[in-house]
Amino acid sequence: MWKRLSLVWTLVRGDLKKLWWALRDPRAPGWLKAATAGLVLYLLSPVDLLPDALPIIGVVDDLVLIPLAIRWLLSQLPAELQRDLARRAMPAAEEVRPG
Repeated sequence: MWKRLSLVWTLVRGDLKKLWWALRDPRAPGWLKAATAGLVLYLLSPVDLLPDALPIIGVVDDLVLIPLAIRWLLSQLPAELQRDLARRAMPAAEEVRPG
């Protein structure tokens, strides 16, 4: 289970930061907390869409489903909140500064 969590973390680190910030933002819709809780329960649950006992496929389904679900949740947020999250996620070195 920890190996799976570390692989998912590596793949979705930036989106997870945005999701964390969105959860703490008062403009976020109420359904976001419930959907995020469901996603976490799915990730930690021993019940799986495809059992991990199946070689490769059992782990790959989580590596595909979790990032897709997080991206989808973020895409359903209000446009203004999405813009603010994108700005916040942009590293300071990449910000365009007037010359």
